[in-house]
Amino acid sequence: MDALNAETLSVPSEACDVCGRVLLGLTTVSDVRAVKLYRLRVNVSPPVPNLPCLDHEAMLHEGIAPHAAVYVEDRESGELHEIVLIPSRRRVEIDIASTLHEHTDAGRERLLSWLRTRFPEFTYAINDLSWLRGDRRVARACRAQITLRDILTATDFDRIEVSLDRLRTIGALMEKESRVASWSVRTVTGPLLAVMGFLVYQGLGELAPELGDGTVTLLQAGVVGAAGAIFLYFGLKAVHLTEMANRVWKRASEYGLIVSERRRLRSTNPPGVD
Repeated sequence: MDALNAETLSVPSEACDVCGRVLLGLTTVSDVRAVKLYRLRVNVSPPVPNLPCLDHEAMLHEGIAPHAAVYVEDRESGELHEIVLIPSRRRVEIDIASTLHEHTDAGRERLLSWLRTRFPEFTYAINDLSWLRGDRRVARACRAQITLRDILTATDFDRIEVSLDRLRTIGALMEKESRVASWSVRTVTGPLLAVMGFLVYQGLGELAPELGDGTVTLLQAGVVGAAGAIFLYFGLKAVHLTEMANRVWKRASEYGLIVSERRRLRSTNPPGVD
């Protein structure tokens, strides 16, 4: 395996050497299936699909350290893992969301133990599933059409492309549905809050002699605040749906890039040809 080079964005050569050393170590116990890169370049021998890290490239800001995310298949168990290498921080992260249902907890702990033994100078973390980001829902939506294992190892490319087309279509429809929900909330929130505020203040205002001005003011504020909180909830839910739809679409795009690279590498280096 060639070491990472510092050709992109003047990345320090030390960071490249660190990533190269870790990747070289990983090849002794696993097969590297694909590499996602953010502001780095890597050459792996034998060649594997190489693509940009779409999640972070899409953020359009420079606050993220250059890193490499590697899909590996454990030679002993056949389990798939995603390992993120951040050389400038001497940090290794294991991302669970992208490989959900492709490995066991025991297999993940075994890999983590091996990494800690082989590279004790690094800090380690597990990026657990996020309920807020809807990791499980995104994974289920993708796996209903195609699995990560098929993307990385299956050889029936025609079947894979059909499944990817379905996933892209579903992702696009999810995004459109989430926009409908978002615009619906935006359209009705203002007018309904205005009408409700008028009715509440007008209706409760008439009870002031019986209840007292202080009590009526608290009731008015509580009712309008509760209504605002309800609309805020539905607004955030619409944004959440849009985020999940975008993640499904990005996952489909990532899968498509991996398959395209696999096709190219297969045509360049046909099976059985040295």
